[in-house]
Amino acid sequence: SRAPAARQRSYRSVMTTICDLPEDVLVELLSLLPAQDLICTCRLVSTQWRYVVDLTTLWKRKCQREGFYVQNLDRSISDWKTFYMLCNLKRNLIKNPCAEENFQHWKLDNNDGDKWKIEDMPGPHGREMPDPKVHKYFVTSYGPCFKSQLITLQKEGYWNQLMDEKRPEIVVKDWYAARFDCGCRYELRVRLLSEDYIVLDDFHPEPVVIEQWNDAMWREISHTFQNYPAGVRYIWFQHGGQDTQFWAGWYGIRVTNSSITIGPLTL
Repeated sequence: SRAPAARQRSYRSVMTTICDLPEDVLVELLSLLPAQDLICTCRLVSTQWRYVVDLTTLWKRKCQREGFYVQNLDRSISDWKTFYMLCNLKRNLIKNPCAEENFQHWKLDNNDGDKWKIEDMPGPHGREMPDPKVHKYFVTSYGPCFKSQLITLQKEGYWNQLMDEKRPEIVVKDWYAARFDCGCRYELRVRLLSEDYIVLDDFHPEPVVIEQWNDAMWREISHTFQNYPAGVRYIWFQHGGQDTQFWAGWYGIRVTNSSITIGPLTL
């Protein structure tokens, strides 16, 4: 009858020893856990665990484990926890960027002439993309063709406080090309919007006009939003154009491989 009591005592002593572990061992153990568990569960266990979960060394260790750590970043990163979160979330927020899912996720704002179409790379009088993983593109016609996506940041894991306090870099990229035998026009517009869809920042470069008998090369356009106002809740991305010779069919600008990624720029 005494054995269970002795066992209970030994369990209790085991249970108390996890909190007696040296700090570096606890950091090593906790760094194996997912970030959400650390913040939502482990921080609540005890004052000591909250202290350890908030340690810079723990988040730096997580960065090392998951390949986000670069030696020469040490001095430039003031908040390793936020750095880890941003690295962990980082991906292309544009869905179906290379026309692999037809027009899914895109809103066709203007669909004139013979309308938007999808073609296989390199297409008539076209060239292959520098990225061999891109196999398709969207192509415009002789009337204005524009399509857009609205990204809800909270849905993608970017909480309000993160966007407002840290203002991570927002990097926008798009690829466009003309076909060799027809002139065309390309436009891009990206807006950072508030909860009420008020424009807080806007990237709208001059339209690119490409002449007939061009090199048909794919070109990248890129822009980084930095130091934008607090309150960004949505990103609106729109691109498109048309041909400039009003030929029936699909002789207008071609677009593919669009992307929006949110910091850090170091990766």
